Amino acid sequence: MKILVVDDETDIQTLFEQRFRKEIRQKLVEFVFAFSGEDALNYLNHHEHEVVLILSDINMPGMSGIELLRQIKQKHLTPPPVVMMITAYGDAENFNMAKQLGADDFLTKPVDFNLLKEKLKLVS
Repeated sequence: MKILVVDDETDIQTLFEQRFRKEIRQKLVEFVFAFSGEDALNYLNHHEHEVVLILSDINMPGMSGIELLRQIKQKHLTPPPVVMMITAYGDAENFNMAKQLGADDFLTKPVDFNLLKEKLKLVS
């Protein structure tokens, strides 16, 4: 399963690679990282059918995760990737906007990696 992680905080890459070390080694999951919404769209435009899941931060400079979600749901229809939104804020406004735009799930920071693995059905 290829997962695109979109977050302006570059240390998120190390964190995901550490927390999913076993699953990466077993080739159960492969991560690709984009550090802006624009980079994520560029990646999707060149690798559209490779990505199964997108984990996107909501609050990023430039293109927000909400705008990225809007563009993904408008332009990448077949097959539509699953999009989970991640935010440091558990506010109802972002949650409702993400749901209205078609987000499949909503996670808060700091990410509970055990919960994420359960959602991805990677719990052994």
